[in-house]
Amino acid sequence: MLVMALILGACGKQAGSSSAANESSQGSPSAGTVKKYTFGTDATYPPFEFEKDGKYVGIDIDLIHAIAEIEGFEVEIKPMDFKAIIPAITAGQLDGAIAGISITDERKKVVGFSDPYYEAGLSLIVRDDNDAIKGPEDLKGKVIATKKGTASAKKSEELAKQYGAKITYFDDSPAMYQEVVNKNADVTIEDYPVISYKIAVDPNSHLKIVGDRLTGDSYGIAVGKKDEELLQKINDGLKKLKENGKYDEIVKTYTGG
Repeated sequence: MLVMALILGACGKQAGSSSAANESSQGSPSAGTVKKYTFGTDATYPPFEFEKDGKYVGIDIDLIHAIAEIEGFEVEIKPMDFKAIIPAITAGQLDGAIAGISITDERKKVVGFSDPYYEAGLSLIVRDDNDAIKGPEDLKGKVIATKKGTASAKKSEELAKQYGAKITYFDDSPAMYQEVVNKNADVTIEDYPVISYKIAVDPNSHLKIVGDRLTGDSYGIAVGKKDEELLQKINDGLKKLKENGKYDEIVKTYTGG
């Protein structure tokens, strides 16, 4: 009987040790897991996002990585045509997007937006030797080059209807700029900070801004319509970066001010 008691006691200790080990091994992976989100961007949109030395850089890229770091999640950047970004979010192919996206009532119907992080606005751009166009009122019979799916495309359509202009559509900003430089289009419409940056860093752009800003758009970071958790992380991160000075540091890196 004494021998049997010793054997049963030993078995009980081994089973208990095994159970405790299993609980420990099952608990450890989840404790160290960091959530990863996929964000879409338009990689041809300096100074907000562009490719340099094989890496994606810019205000938006640095900003979303800084938010991720301060809020404890990881980010995968997925470049794509701008017009495909919102549909990719609504289809669940992206968790979010940061791509100089203007916050509009139309877009707010299908995606969620963070607090505004940059004040932009649209400007009218012509070839640098074009003195005939000084504002929207000079667009009658002219050709407007614009990028598909953007706030500038919507504004181009409004102006074309109002002043009797024609529109040609493109997938990216460089293509529409070139259309104006080649004189195949008379004007294009672009976000003010984007075109200002291009003209400043490229003395051979052959482009200039004319007239006052056409709109006063604000950029926001887009997420799935019901993803309140990610939206909260982004807004919290934005607030912290503005408070600790990191936001201003990122913007200054690419704009000088």
